[in-house]
Amino acid sequence: MTRFISLLFTALLVGFAALAHAGFDEGKAAYHKGDFAKAYEEFKTVAEQENAEAQNYLGMMYESDQGVPQDYAEAVKWYRKAAEQGHDSAQANLGVMYATGQGVPKDYAEALKWYRKAAEQGHTVAQFSMGTAYAIGQGVPKDSTEAVKWFRKAAEQGHTVAQFNLAVAYDVGHGVQRDYAEALKWYRKSAEKGNANAQHNLGNIYSKGQCVPKDSAEAVKWYRMAAEQGDAYAQSNLGVTYANGAGVPQDYVLAHMWFNLAARQGYPSAEDHRDTLAKKMTPAQIAEAQRLAREWKPKSEK
Repeated sequence: MTRFISLLFTALLVGFAALAHAGFDEGKAAYHKGDFAKAYEEFKTVAEQENAEAQNYLGMMYESDQGVPQDYAEAVKWYRKAAEQGHDSAQANLGVMYATGQGVPKDYAEALKWYRKAAEQGHTVAQFSMGTAYAIGQGVPKDSTEAVKWFRKAAEQGHTVAQFNLAVAYDVGHGVQRDYAEALKWYRKSAEKGNANAQHNLGNIYSKGQCVPKDSAEAVKWYRMAAEQGDAYAQSNLGVTYANGAGVPQDYVLAHMWFNLAARQGYPSAEDHRDTLAKKMTPAQIAEAQRLAREWKPKSEK
């Protein structure tokens, strides 16, 4: 009789687990279709059965005003429930709440605690957050070596900003020995994924010939990619290339346009470059450059 009861109890547990999994799947499907009301209903049911994935989704919904009124305290509640079960994304999300002071008092040390738990499980964004915390001394003393360690972990998983930060570390020698070849490698990885800062710096490397043959055309290629996303530094540098005919045919109209766009963002010296160049241009050329600047729109990062 005892064995029968034990087997029956096990069967009931398996049945409940299957139902919970089905409910979570229905909630996830509804969430990704934008049916947040249904998603909330399904997630709430299984979250109350201690499903960590559903708890994390509920946290996101309360944080982002999806299907429920925005409620940071409620978001923290559900993130914590999932985080305490070891859910890495919930741990990272809870870290963000402590770092920003949403739903809880701002506490960088507590944020770091949860970032670390997620990062040690391989959570890419948490690894990046760990790197950032050590880089700026947020919740821990500044430690460039430790920052590089965590940026590298995130970079190796494809995090584009971590790749850029790791490249900068090699470029300037913070936390690692200066190594232009390694900087080039990580700038390129980040740039090829659309990071405008990396694209601009890669343009600088080709413009100066650091660890690669000097190549004005290649510099222009990367400056253009960053400039088209609205990077003011790249816009100004692209203006210089057109003004001087370095890597592109000399074109005062395009040079003026790029200087103008950079000047709008307050980039130092872009306004001076533009005004100096204007003295060599006809009124018609200036008018055309101004028209192009007015009509210009940035391209989105990939």
